[in-house]
Parts: sequence; structure tokens; C-alpha cells
Amino acid sequence: MWGETPTPSEPVNVRSLILVCCPYNSPPSNLHGFPNLCVDEGTHTKRSKNIMGYSFRVRHIANTSTAITDETKISLKRDVPNYPKYTLSQETVDYLKQPTFDIWHWEPNEMLSLLEHMYHELGLVEEFNINPIVLKRWLLCVQENYRNNPFHNFRHCFCVSQMMYGMIHLCKLWERMATEDLGILLTAAVCHDLDHPGYNNTYQINARTELAIRYNDISPLENHHCAVAFQILSNPETNIFANVDKDTFKRIRAGITMLILATDMARHAEIMESFKEKLTSGFNDRNKDHLDTLKMVLIKCCDISNEVRPMEVSEPWVDCLLEEYFNQSDREKMEGLPVAPFMDRDKVTKPTAQIGFIKFVLIPMFETVAKVFTQIDEVMVQPLKTAKDRYEEMKSVEEAQKQH
Repeated sequence: MWGETPTPSEPVNVRSLILVCCPYNSPPSNLHGFPNLCVDEGTHTKRSKNIMGYSFRVRHIANTSTAITDETKISLKRDVPNYPKYTLSQETVDYLKQPTFDIWHWEPNEMLSLLEHMYHELGLVEEFNINPIVLKRWLLCVQENYRNNPFHNFRHCFCVSQMMYGMIHLCKLWERMATEDLGILLTAAVCHDLDHPGYNNTYQINARTELAIRYNDISPLENHHCAVAFQILSNPETNIFANVDKDTFKRIRAGITMLILATDMARHAEIMESFKEKLTSGFNDRNKDHLDTLKMVLIKCCDISNEVRPMEVSEPWVDCLLEEYFNQSDREKMEGLPVAPFMDRDKVTKPTAQIGFIKFVLIPMFETVAKVFTQIDEVMVQPLKTAKDRYEEMKSVEEAQKQH
């Protein structure tokens, strides 16, 4: 996307390579970098000690066994263009706050500008004293560290972040929590699937991948997303929290980590049960434990919120998700690993994939959140019920066609 893929001086036996550039400014404020080569064996980057910052994922297929060290350099200068500054109309600014926002209409550079707008509009740039140029660099770096998966890609990142931004406004979260918490919510949404390989935790564990081994089978993907997020933030050039004090950064780091780890659906029942208990005993905004649980539920809602959106926006996401599922199940069959029925192309259809998920996961979760924010019922719960009815009708039509 940003120029031609450089070819390493010798072949390497890895599934992908990461080019990491240390950016510097040059007139007229263009970003340039000299790439360094790091080996990524499909799961995790082995970064050399002197490398920080911009990552360019490069696909490289090789079958030879020649190894390459972290110190290997590619002597190729590469421009990293600034995305253009878009002037957002008032209509777009207002639309961006709505759950009905159509995320398919925007090019990658436009999505970057819309994310940038969110940080300014919510007062996060002021709250964390973020250098606006660093914010741009950070967003570019985040974008480049999302892979081109059918579903878990940068558009999904934007989709989840936009829904979080919409929920902040719909629920007027600034009345219940500090600006720092809003920043944690939005940043966790932006980073929540960084470097997702397109194969879920079940595959990682069953295939005994490097990620599963590193994280002892405990939320390997979510732990990896966190690690990549803070690798990016470890570079002063892309650290949007560089100007906060140590205690504040410690809270931010703990908060973002907590929220990204909460997106593991294996923890769904645990988190929802904890939230329900707090509602039963009386939800208290001033209780940190209560507020943390609410924030975990909010990012969970945003992560799987596609069916809240209008049908023309949500339905293409189902096709993307099924494509990713089928890629995984095909690989699992080839490798002799267990295959989940809901991911098997021979067993699942679009309506069967969605009906149970909407009925038993989405609607109960959003109904529970609606006990704290009543406005969610009309704006989110009702569209979910409409979506369920639509898929049930679709299933009936498919079954009727089979009988003829």
C-alpha cells in the first residue's frame, strides 16, 4: 500500500516479516524511516533492541531453511506519508456519534482522520497533553499493525472504536467517569485486536502455537494484542501518553490491559455474572470495582456490536466473519485438529451463525447494560431483536427451499 515490498538479501523460512522504521521529521513534515528487518514467525515479533516504532507488515513466502538475524538490515529508504487532513462537515461530526454510522463508506485515510477527531473532540488530546503529530504517528502505526484478515482487520478496529465513541455520547459517560477513563476506553478499543493472525484462541491452543506456549494457553491472542499495543507506546515517536506522569501511565496501562483481556469471549459468562451481581447489590459509579466491570462490559458490547447497526451495514460483516471462520476450519481439518461446528463451512449458514449468538449472547448483554443506561433499549436492544427476527425468517426461507 505504501510502495513496493522490499526483498530481503537472502530468503528466510518464516511466514511473515515485520519492517520496523524509526521515523524522523523532514520538511515539509513528511515522515521518513529506514526499515529494519524483524522476524515474525506468524505469531510474535522478535524485535532487536535498537528498534522502535512504525511497523510495516510484509508477506514473504519461502521454503528454505536459511536463518536471518534480528540485526539484518534492509538498506531501503521508505516514505511514510502523512494521511491528508480532512475537513469534517458538521453532518459527519454528528453522524460519527451514532450507532447507525456506516463504516463501509470510508477509506483508510478517512478512518484515521475520524479516529483523530474522536481524540480531539472528547478532550483526550488536552487531558493527556498529546502532541498532535504523535497522535497521527500513533494512528498510522496502529493501522499498519492490523493484518489484512477478512474480519479482524483495521476496519474492524475502526468499527469497534466508532461504536465506543457512539456509546460514550449516547450514555453521556463523562457524567459517570473521568476523562482519563474515556481515554482508556477509546484507546483499548483502537488497540484491542492488534496483529490478530486470523485464527482464534482455540486454534492457537490446539495447534500449540508460539503464542499459546508463551501465554500458557491463557487468552493468548488478547495478551498478544496488549503486548503489541504497548510495544508501539514504548516508542517516544508513537507514545500518545508520553507527557503523563508515571502514576497516570500506570493506571492507563492497567486499564487498557484489563479491557483488552476482557474481550476474550471465554470470559463472557464470568464478566457478565460479575456485572449482574453489582447491579443486584446496587451499581455505584464511585466504586472502582463497579466502574471497572462496567468498562469491561462496554468494550465487550462494542467488540461484538455489528448487529446493532442497520442490516446493510451489519450483514457484510457476517460474510467477512464466516470467511475467516472457514479459513480456520479448513486449516484445522488439514492439520487434524478439532473443528467447531459453528466454523465449519459444511455445517453453518449465515442465519444459523447469527440467530443463537444474537439470542443468547447479544440481547441478554445489551439488556443488562440497559438497566444502567435506559436509552440503550431503543437504540440497541430493539435493532438486535429486529436482526434476530430477520435471520429467523431467512432460515425459514432456506429450509423451505431445501424441501422443494
